[in-house]
Amino acid sequence: MSRDEKVYVGHMLDMAQKAIDALKDKSRPQFDQDEVLKAGISYFIQTIGEAASKVSKEFREQNPDIPWNDIIGMRHKIVHDYLMVDFDVVWDVVKTELPPLLEKLMKIAG
Repeated sequence: MSRDEKVYVGHMLDMAQKAIDALKDKSRPQFDQDEVLKAGISYFIQTIGEAASKVSKEFREQNPDIPWNDIIGMRHKIVHDYLMVDFDVVWDVVKTELPPLLEKLMKIAG
């Protein structure tokens, strides 16, 4: 893994952990009512996608168990369609998809 890829995978790890930690003790109604929390979680997910988009195509091909296109697509959805962000999806991403992604990224990062 190149230095740049280590940096980007590190950003993905950091942001995934921050998103998971931010919702750890929150209920869904608490999340829905907290605009700052929703914005922060959206930012974390956006940053994960941006970092994923910076990883080389070769590196992505060497790590096919990471859903690179889905991660990048989620970033595009939040950035370009910000008025239509589906917070059901955002909640689900953090609660169900980021924990296994975090584990996979930790294995890659060593």
